[in-house]
Amino acid sequence: MLKGIIFAFIGGACITLQGVANARISQDIGTWQAATITQLTGFIMALLIYLLVRDGDLLGFRKVKPLYLAGGAFGSVIIFSEVTAIQTIGVTFTISALLIAQLCMTFLIDTRGWFGTVKSKMGAPQFIGLALMIAGVLIMKL
Repeated sequence: MLKGIIFAFIGGACITLQGVANARISQDIGTWQAATITQLTGFIMALLIYLLVRDGDLLGFRKVKPLYLAGGAFGSVIIFSEVTAIQTIGVTFTISALLIAQLCMTFLIDTRGWFGTVKSKMGAPQFIGLALMIAGVLIMKL
């Protein structure tokens, strides 16, 4: 469990760092160009790590449903949206809004069992927690 928490914090920090870097890049060359560079460098890094670690079956792509292979395409929308939001509303508010959007989407995925996940019931504590996060972001923005 601790390993998962550590990786979640690393991932969260990297998302923020990537967003700020992309916002700076996009000021010089454009938002879609920044998204292209980010996707390209991400692909190169992932490929290099795969070639070094070799922890999976490259031919396993055939087993993956085509819908799931489109997941990388979401990356370009994520980058464009995040960069535009950072330039418009700032880093803190953008990341806060992104986290709330992620939580709302995960509620839908978990409660409906989308993408093959086990359905989970969300109760009052989960909804109260989400409401408190939204309230906290709104208070922080004021």
